[in-house]
Amino acid sequence: MRHSLPLTPQFYVTAPQPCPYLDGRRERKLFTALQGSGAAELNDKLSKQGFRRSQNVLYRPSCADCSACLSARIRCDAFNPNRTQRKIAARSAGLRREVNSPWATDEQYELFRRYLAARHAKGGMADMDVFEFAAMVEETPIRTRVVEYWDDEAEGGPRLVAVCLTDVLDDGLSMVYSFYDPDVRPRSLGTYVILDHIAIARETSLPFVYLGYWVPGSPKMGYKAAFDALEIYKSGRWQPIGDPAAHAHEVHPLSVEPIAEQVARIDLPDIARR
Repeated sequence: MRHSLPLTPQFYVTAPQPCPYLDGRRERKLFTALQGSGAAELNDKLSKQGFRRSQNVLYRPSCADCSACLSARIRCDAFNPNRTQRKIAARSAGLRREVNSPWATDEQYELFRRYLAARHAKGGMADMDVFEFAAMVEETPIRTRVVEYWDDEAEGGPRLVAVCLTDVLDDGLSMVYSFYDPDVRPRSLGTYVILDHIAIARETSLPFVYLGYWVPGSPKMGYKAAFDALEIYKSGRWQPIGDPAAHAHEVHPLSVEPIAEQVARIDLPDIARR
């Protein structure tokens, strides 16, 4: 008997668990597998609808009574750095950028461990071993790059100071996960990596840089609202963020549509419909 994967993506929901962004909340995700010959088209299409990639899975928050998580992206042609961001860009202008295929290295993992220990010691990735890290980097069915930033003038020779796992979409760059040297504080490397991705997108005529989720009320995600020309995916469409304070993190049993209705509203690529 011949077995094959279903052409139409199958969607599932995770069990509720503690929210990593807002205390006292429970998170739940709607997700589907990213596989087969139509993986790139599916990733492109769902990224425009607030989904994110994690290895071979696409997911979007679908909490039972909370709609705080909002997908965010920067419109590159309209972006103008503020004074602080211009200073950050100037401080790190001497870093060497390397764009590589998705392959994990010892240098990356060592930097990843130091970053987690300093910034996310109690997070969900805190116990990730080298094999899980390699899977995070290398298990991708689409066009993915590892963007590395090296300080060639560091004491003792060239030093890896920042890394970003980046997907190349049909309309932009999606920053899947980034980490950096927590000891290089004056440079604000996290902000610099975003600024450099805007530069890469402009160089390659891609209109957007996708930043993942912005969560009003979460200190961990507040930095994203500082970027000019930021758009959020809210109420089924992309819109300028406007005043960040105007976006309350809703908590109500009716703030989220039932799962069946959410799935019915997802716009799938034509290849998934055939």
